[in-house]
Amino acid sequence: MRTMDAVRGSVTNMNYETGAIGDGRHPGLEGPVSAPRRRWIWGVAAVVVLVLAGWFLFGGKKHDAAGGAGAGTQVPNITVVVPGQQAVSRVISATGTLAARREMPVGVAGEGGMITRVLVEPGQWVRAGQVLATVDRSVQTQTASALNAQIAVAQSDQQIAQSELDRAQQLVDRGFISKADLQRRTATRDAAAARVRAAQATFREAQARNGRLDIRAPAEGLILTRAAEPGQIVSSGSGVLFRMAMGGQMELRAQLAESDLVGLNVGAPATVTPVGGDTRFKGEVWQVSPVIDPQTRQGIARIALSYNPALRPGGFAAATIRGGAGHAPVLPDSAIQSDDKGSFVYIVGPDNKVARRDVKIGQVSDDGVTIASGLKGDERVVRSAGGFLAAGQLVHPILAGQEAK
Repeated sequence: MRTMDAVRGSVTNMNYETGAIGDGRHPGLEGPVSAPRRRWIWGVAAVVVLVLAGWFLFGGKKHDAAGGAGAGTQVPNITVVVPGQQAVSRVISATGTLAARREMPVGVAGEGGMITRVLVEPGQWVRAGQVLATVDRSVQTQTASALNAQIAVAQSDQQIAQSELDRAQQLVDRGFISKADLQRRTATRDAAAARVRAAQATFREAQARNGRLDIRAPAEGLILTRAAEPGQIVSSGSGVLFRMAMGGQMELRAQLAESDLVGLNVGAPATVTPVGGDTRFKGEVWQVSPVIDPQTRQGIARIALSYNPALRPGGFAAATIRGGAGHAPVLPDSAIQSDDKGSFVYIVGPDNKVARRDVKIGQVSDDGVTIASGLKGDERVVRSAGGFLAAGQLVHPILAGQEAK
């Protein structure tokens, strides 16, 4: 009010000084006031009035706006969720190497010799006892023939001894041959029979040795490798000549982290995808490593697979294992952020300030994103708009479901 009175006084003084504008005279002065001077006086008066009016109109409002902005608009409302712990089907991703589930090395079982023929190739299916390669047996065949002849000689001696014993038994009652002589002839007959059995056993041994000259499949399965060629001299010290997969059964030896092995049981279903293709093969975990490598902190889960030509031992493959039900936090996809350091979420602390929390992503489904590690479930997690926030920023959190209340 004082300021308005001052404005009115200023205008009155100017009117007094200028006198009656209409007649162009100044009180106390003789003669009229010039026109340029009148315009200058009116311009100064207009500027003063505008400045004072602007201060009244905008000065107070500016301070009020500044105070309101500091109290409300600088603290954004942010929707948060508390995920808790939910029952989820644990899915484990792993990689590993394909191999034969039961690999059988095949070598020389007998005394060996020169290989004459190789009858199989890698990738061929063979039955139990099938000949894989033959070894020269010309010398062994002659030895077996000689032993067979010795059997015939021993049998002839046995027949003669038996005939003499029969005659002696007819004469002993007449007193021509003593009982002691009869006993000697009986012993001669028994010795001849024993020599026959010994010759037969030696001959069968020779036949068995000759049979072991051939390299045979110990069981039905798939030939994986071949290291035998015709003309090669082999013996019991020659090492492995063939490698087989028993029954054609394969497996993936998946490398798993120590934490993933916890709760993983035999029989867990798995899906295996060899590298370079999109064909998936179903299998199941048949063995979980009881030992953890102290260097890598990893163990091996062996996934059994049925035979398929696309499963090549030594190849690389990826696996997805369903390791049973577990409990973990589940968040909407909008809550997950990522940068060059990995995945993270923003949480709101007790002081309503935003903080970054690094997380490890688990299974992703229609229900949301499972958090494998990084959250306990009782944190207030920013549901969305995380890209517009910064760590340490003050916010006003609103629990999801209470936005309209």
